[in-house]
Amino acid sequence: MTNYDQEWDKFLGIKTTGRDDSISDLTRYPYEPTDYRVLEMLANTGYIGKSNTLLDYGCGKGRVSFFLSAQTKCRSIGIEYNPRLLERAKANQESARRGHLVTLVQGDAVDFIVPQKADRAFFFNPFSLDILRPVMMNLLTSCRENPRDMLLFFYYPSAFYCEYLEKLEAISHTETLDCRPGPDADPREKLMIFKMTGY
Repeated sequence: MTNYDQEWDKFLGIKTTGRDDSISDLTRYPYEPTDYRVLEMLANTGYIGKSNTLLDYGCGKGRVSFFLSAQTKCRSIGIEYNPRLLERAKANQESARRGHLVTLVQGDAVDFIVPQKADRAFFFNPFSLDILRPVMMNLLTSCRENPRDMLLFFYYPSAFYCEYLEKLEAISHTETLDCRPGPDADPREKLMIFKMTGY
């Protein structure tokens, strides 16, 4: 945990630091908060604004949802499988800046019904490819039933994610943001942005 993390948490009125492996397994991965500098980069792209609704898959303690809602005024829906982590997110919501813009849902991402208003989605490797596939189909079905464009943000995508996303005809690659803090950093430190069109 860095001072930078602490400063942002304090400013936002939340506590989101620390990894959590409590009920992780081969399909649902541990909670690890997205670096604030990555979220700053995303907020500054202009891809998310007050007219958007963001789905935060595997929201954990809610850092992505609370930060982006505070910084862009978007509405966020955090989906979390681990009930203990969701309770932490709910505790954060009580003190968070613009916490009223965030909705928290406990449940399996595969069973989550994508709202008509949702047009943005964020993933930081929350689960395996076996879960990502039906989640992507849920997003596509929603976009086709209620035609709209949706932007998908994949931070630090696994090789399995990248291979799957590159072959998925329903989406097109829009941009990749280099999130490496230095030239020798992990090349997976990137934010891949895709567009899903439901027309």
